[in-house]
Amino acid sequence: MTTGIPSLIVSVPTAELAAALQPLPEGVDVHVWTMKDPAPSERLDIVVPPYMSLARVLPILETMQVGLVQGQSIGYDGVEALLPAGFVFANASSVHETSTAELALALTLAAQRHLPQYIRAQDEGRWAPDFATSLADRRVLLLGYGGVGKAVAARLAPFEVELTVVASRAREEDGMPVHGVDELAALLPEAEIVIVTLPGGDATRHLVDDAFLTALPDGALVVNVGRGTLVDTAALVDHVERGRIRAALDVTDPEPLPADHPLWTLPGVLIAPHVGGASSAMQPRIARLVRRQIERMLAGEQPLNIVIDHR
Repeated sequence: MTTGIPSLIVSVPTAELAAALQPLPEGVDVHVWTMKDPAPSERLDIVVPPYMSLARVLPILETMQVGLVQGQSIGYDGVEALLPAGFVFANASSVHETSTAELALALTLAAQRHLPQYIRAQDEGRWAPDFATSLADRRVLLLGYGGVGKAVAARLAPFEVELTVVASRAREEDGMPVHGVDELAALLPEAEIVIVTLPGGDATRHLVDDAFLTALPDGALVVNVGRGTLVDTAALVDHVERGRIRAALDVTDPEPLPADHPLWTLPGVLIAPHVGGASSAMQPRIARLVRRQIERMLAGEQPLNIVIDHR
């Protein structure tokens, strides 16, 4: 490397991501490291672990010198306990919002317009028209107004819904009135569709519990693209079994959902296997974020999206 140019050593988990980072400033070494083989260097300025693998790979870094661990997910449940002392962790805010919002809308539309039963009828070669409830004109409660919540709200705008937004605290943000979570009891009885985008963790665990579901009107749809732990699964099963509530879930608790779990077969439940961010939108966005982290660290600036700092 040229003398006087800052040196940065970066590891990424795939050759595709390494290629997507190009071109990079002089003085940056990028290594493909799946974290199944020995590390390419004792010192890594940025480590990008394989997607959805943090619990397995973070202990591997304990004996190394690492400047930044750049996750590929927005969520970081459990990372605090696993991240070695002296390490810094950044999440992938800006990477998955678009794709997750797309899936939230897809799940909502599929449930409202009965797409699962049409697919079953198609498998049987059976013509089975019926009358569905539109997304248009529905009262939608959006629970969470972070990056994913805002992306969902933007995509709901053309669907002519009556949108109510709820987050941790009341405020007005970008012209959107946001209710505080303490107002939920008054808002839930009017909500025909609830879309949950909140992060996981102790503060939000089982927020959607029996009391929450009981407050919803009969036939309400609960869409969860946040974390499975947001929903009390036993309470949800009870309400769905009684025909009170429908559900469209990208995340579940437990996860993966066991093959014999009642949610698989209950009428009115649509399940996706935690694929909100798993689309072609991910690669260019994670590459863009990692490139920005490289540029900031070369310039001596603080990395973006730091959510845990054990220094």
